[in-house]
Amino acid sequence: MSSSRNVHPTECTTAAPNAEPNASPSADAIPLEHALREECGVFGVWAPGEDVAKLTYYGLYALQHRGQEAAGIAVCDGRRVVVFKDLGLVSQVFDEQTLSSLRGHLAVGHTRYSTTGSTTWENSQPTFRTTAAGSGIALGHNGNLVNTAELRDEVGTLSDEAGFRGGHVQATTDSDLICELLAADAADTGLEEAAMRLLPRLLGAFSLVFADEQTLYAARDPHGVRPLVLGRLERGWVVASETAALDIVGASIVREVEPGELLAIDADGIRSSRFGVPEPKGCVFEYVYLARPDTTIAGRSVHAARVEIGRRLAEEHPVEADLVIPVPESGTPAAIGYAQGSRIPYGQGLVKNAYVGRTFIQPSQTIRQLGIRLKLNPLRDVIRGKRLVVVDDSIVRGNTQRALVRMLRESGALEVHVRIASPPVRWPCFYGIDFATRAELVASGLDTDGVRRSIGADTLGYLSLDGLIAASEQPKSRLCCACFDGAYPIPLPAEARLGKHLLEELGGEVTVVAAAAAETSSAAAAGTSGEAGPLSVGYGAGDALRRP
Repeated sequence: MSSSRNVHPTECTTAAPNAEPNASPSADAIPLEHALREECGVFGVWAPGEDVAKLTYYGLYALQHRGQEAAGIAVCDGRRVVVFKDLGLVSQVFDEQTLSSLRGHLAVGHTRYSTTGSTTWENSQPTFRTTAAGSGIALGHNGNLVNTAELRDEVGTLSDEAGFRGGHVQATTDSDLICELLAADAADTGLEEAAMRLLPRLLGAFSLVFADEQTLYAARDPHGVRPLVLGRLERGWVVASETAALDIVGASIVREVEPGELLAIDADGIRSSRFGVPEPKGCVFEYVYLARPDTTIAGRSVHAARVEIGRRLAEEHPVEADLVIPVPESGTPAAIGYAQGSRIPYGQGLVKNAYVGRTFIQPSQTIRQLGIRLKLNPLRDVIRGKRLVVVDDSIVRGNTQRALVRMLRESGALEVHVRIASPPVRWPCFYGIDFATRAELVASGLDTDGVRRSIGADTLGYLSLDGLIAASEQPKSRLCCACFDGAYPIPLPAEARLGKHLLEELGGEVTVVAAAAAETSSAAAAGTSGEAGPLSVGYGAGDALRRP
């Protein structure tokens, strides 16, 4: 059965079901993954009289695509905060018995893919702290901060209590630092005032949902890099990463949480406060891949944007072919648009195994050599003798497309023309997407024809950045396109103060560790990072180049 840890005997219980606290899946147990990783999904509900744990469970189900490493729910009943979390998918972490035990009038939920810190139980969210006054705080975070090292220095000056032993925090995420700093200040000022004082000091991307025993809070960084929306229930309120999660729980869409805004929801209603001047820079990659197609961002349907992306791709990179097929599922809307724009028939040439998750039992070497077939298998009768247009959302390392092109040729395709529904990814993301280092991004060192030769396609065409922006129907001035153009809207610190495992490398003092130096040397040797600064650091796994 489950084990539990009592962080504070009267205020909070954090429970880890079915797993050792420090268990983490082996990198080798994830041989087939998309070339990039999502970030996280957050969900919060304030609804007295409703089953808030089940509402949060279904909300997280709708956000499962944003992270598959861990899931958790915190519930608050006016007297205490209870957090239940574990490594795994939402359906693996929670069952009927667990959900029925989580009772309260408000809840915070999180589904995680790590962009800071390793995959450990401690790093799963919601993260929790007890204040000096004895109240609890539970917090979920989508995004990534760029001043994590400075925050760690600040936390290091606090007394060793509630999560610190010998000057080291047990969790190693920027989210945990946020929660610790909130707890340190909240005992004196209250959580709302503590948030108003802390949030302006957080640099980077953050969409936060957090709570104490009485009140639900939601906050979005002044650039609004990651989405966050507010919805209305008949007897309460909901905040979530995407509008699709509001739909699932029957909430009506009210509006987006504004950049630089803090919302507080309790028995007195909703309060809105401004902690920063809005400078919108929403992530354009949400339209390409990250968000669900049934989500709306900034008033634009993601599905409609992706179909338009495909139409524009057909205009920019036409080709004579017999069939347009998507790489399911993320390439499907763009492939539909490409077929419409080119008047080439659309078809399903690849079958996806929907049950292959991020972590599954490590295959034997014989099965591993089958590579991409664990996830995608060709329909030979459809493919044989055809000139194919294959539409995918992006190329990051090129490993997936290389294996896919080879498989299609082996299945009888006469020609394979690859069309990509985004520009070349040449720069790492530091705002919440787990891209690799710049040295690992295939387009950072090769031109389009070089990438084409690398993946073995007959032709290769990327959507232009102007075409992508036009399809989003947002002005370029309100979008972050840094992974495509290298224009980072939030200034980055020095390289030694960036990186996915920064907090695991830092002790009581901030030091430049050998791993960071080795990463820099590797990038320099690869000849792809001529610039000084943080561009050789990324948030991808170190073994990324060795993966299929």
